Amino acid sequence: MTSSAQIELWQAEKVALQANVSTAANGIRYTSWGETRLPESDLERLVSAVPASMSDALARRTYYFVPLAIADTGETLIAPGYTVDLGDRAVCHRNASLGTTDAVFLSTRLVEDRFGLAFEFFINVAHNFVDAAGVPASFGDLVWSQAEAQVRGETSVDAWESRRRALNSGLASRLADGDHQRAHDSKPMTDEQARIQYAEATFSDALAIYMLALTVDFDYHDLREREYPLLAAPALAERLRHIANLFPANPGYEFQILYRRKG
Repeated sequence: MTSSAQIELWQAEKVALQANVSTAANGIRYTSWGETRLPESDLERLVSAVPASMSDALARRTYYFVPLAIADTGETLIAPGYTVDLGDRAVCHRNASLGTTDAVFLSTRLVEDRFGLAFEFFINVAHNFVDAAGVPASFGDLVWSQAEAQVRGETSVDAWESRRRALNSGLASRLADGDHQRAHDSKPMTDEQARIQYAEATFSDALAIYMLALTVDFDYHDLREREYPLLAAPALAERLRHIANLFPANPGYEFQILYRRKG
């Protein structure tokens, strides 16, 4: 087994100079470097799932699929191969600004399956898109109507917490002031900053899940985490259909939601 002492860590800038960047048919820039153990055909299929209508907002981004992006250093360092020791020091992704390019280095050797790598890639793409283009007003209205209707669960810890703050901050403020009767009789005031954060979190989550559904067949409950209850399936389906209308799937990809029948 190769020891970590035998593997030289590369600076992100050096990797960028060595790697041959490709542009997928959808306009997304990407490359692989090092011993990723990721077949080129699988990588191309993964990257090409990003709807072409999103590419303009991601024009400054390049996605580097590398074995390991190291976490415990002030600079962005990349391992060209995998060892257990380096795996313990790595993180799922690291961002770096390289001149006019915003680079995202994704660790391919920290996940054991296609599902894990795909979701890590798509959640990064989704957040990058939101940073550049924001949240469509129609989607923000949809998720807020669901929140006000007290739909069960959410799609991530960030979405769950920002929703709770958005709905409950005004109520908590009135209770702190001792105005219990008014707090009981009226709807809670909305924390607008938390509401914006809620829209951004839910849109990023739904966009990532949508792209994942274009690429991998998976059970929705595979996304469950312990910190919060998972969003009710009909509510998620409503969000995903909305996104599919905003960002139609590229040729060769199909979006569908299948409900498991009981019995």
